[in-house]
Amino acid sequence: MQRPVKSPVFFLPGNRPMPTNKILQYLKIHGEKLDTEIAAAVDISLAQTRLHLTELAAKREIMVCDSIRFENGKKIEGIRCRLSGFIPKAKPGAKSKVQLKLS
Repeated sequence: MQRPVKSPVFFLPGNRPMPTNKILQYLKIHGEKLDTEIAAAVDISLAQTRLHLTELAAKREIMVCDSIRFENGKKIEGIRCRLSGFIPKAKPGAKSKVQLKLS
């Protein structure tokens, strides 16, 4: 009887599995996103994405909250995620007068 072949788990610096690093990098670049958007972007299943998000939230590397939206009368539930304590850089383009006075 043969044993089933397990797929290898790749680790990157910081001793994290590769999908976890991809999720953190995606959130750093794109800011706050839904779990479905993250799953599509990093190309892993929604169930696996939610598992990794739960692990990251337990380590307090990301903030998560339940999200309920209604599109065309249809209820859509998901998990909204963002990095903990991360403020993204300002986008290029025209700035308001208040922002110009602060700099």
